[in-house]
Amino acid sequence: MVEKEAQSQRTAKLKTAFCDDSIPDKIYFTIREVVDLCSVKAHVIRYWETEFKDLSPVRRRGNRRYYQKKDIQLVRQIRNLLYVDGYTIEGGKQRLSAIKKQKTVQIKRRDMLDRIQARLGEISSLLDE
Repeated sequence: MVEKEAQSQRTAKLKTAFCDDSIPDKIYFTIREVVDLCSVKAHVIRYWETEFKDLSPVRRRGNRRYYQKKDIQLVRQIRNLLYVDGYTIEGGKQRLSAIKKQKTVQIKRRDMLDRIQARLGEISSLLDE
C-alpha cells in the first residue's frame, strides 16, 4: 500500500516536472537547448535517435545536430511514454506507431468529410436554382 502511494507521488512529480509545453519561436535548436527544454540528458536523446526512426535532427557543420520544433515535441512525447507512462523502448515504438496511424486515419476522415461537405454545397446550390 505504501509502495503504491510512493509510486503515485513519483508519477505526479514527473508529470509536473514535464508540464512546460512552451517552445521558443525558433527554427533550429542545438542539443543543449533540447536538453533544457525537455529535461532529458544529451546522451539519452542521441540514443533515442538510434531507436526511434522519426527522431532525426538536421545535421550541419561538423555533423552537429539541429532540432526543429517537431523533434522537440517528439522527444517530449517519447519522454512521457517512457518515464511517465512506464513503456519500454519497444512498447514506446509501438505506441508511437499506433498514434501516428490514428492521426493518419483522422486526417483521411477529415478530408473525406470536407469533400462531402463541398459536394453537398454544390448540390444545395443546384437545388436552389
